[in-house]
Amino acid sequence: MRSARPFGRAADWAQLLRISAVFSVPGDALAGAAACGQRADRGTLAAMGASLCLYEAGMALNDYSDREIDAVERPGRPLPSGRIAPAATLAASVVLTAAGLRLAAAAGRPALLTATALAGTVWAYDMRLKHTPFGPAGMAAARALDLVLGAVATRGTRPADGSRRRRAVAGSAALLGAHTYAVTAVSRHETLGAPAAVPLAALGATTAVATATGRAGRVPAVFAAAYGAAAARPLAHAAANPSPQLLQRAVGGGIRATIPLQAALAARAARPGTAAALLALLPLAGRLSRKVSPT
Repeated sequence: MRSARPFGRAADWAQLLRISAVFSVPGDALAGAAACGQRADRGTLAAMGASLCLYEAGMALNDYSDREIDAVERPGRPLPSGRIAPAATLAASVVLTAAGLRLAAAAGRPALLTATALAGTVWAYDMRLKHTPFGPAGMAAARALDLVLGAVATRGTRPADGSRRRRAVAGSAALLGAHTYAVTAVSRHETLGAPAAVPLAALGATTAVATATGRAGRVPAVFAAAYGAAAARPLAHAAANPSPQLLQRAVGGGIRATIPLQAALAARAARPGTAAALLALLPLAGRLSRKVSPT
């Protein structure tokens, strides 16, 4: 590993933090609010800010924990190339985690407790679980908790139908988690290649998620179809040729496909306006990903 600059340039941090992937984050909180039958409010916005901070903390921590592996497999990444110092990366992870918890606290105690569990999951994934068989489950749990964070941070839940809302939130979180598990399972092979069975299994999983999400009615079915198309095409290409390049494209496509999935989950909860607004983020994420890779 080369001698690193202490802080690096803005472009280096954009690459380290995989800035093009941030468009996939706000929809977690919005889908959570929709699942519990509420419109987004100040608590939801605080949850979105907390989610963004914790997500980017995880991105920085990911490169910090993988710096020796990246020196061999991805020497052009900001840490092994010496453009950012490992100490600065770790410090950024700590600061972003603290900021995320502070924002969650502004939405109330349940939001802070959920964000604390989310932060713990993020750190456990990056520092311990990622290269174990539990890695995909850890990442899936983090995404599911992010949606729950949006639900508990949003005000106005009526105790009379609390049980129904909890089931709705749990169902949406499970679908988002299943998608995340599938994409993460593919990402473990994106530098060295994989058997065709890996992207094929992910394709089957995302198809099942699209089918389950679209069962709620005609409008959710439209958004679920958009999600299915976004996730399926790069996975099908990777299954036909599971090379590192196509697997990386499948992972990037899977990250972007999170956006139409969040839209479908919002439509499933009778929030078509929220769904349409989320879907509008997809082309923005696609354009930025051509400049800064989300993987």
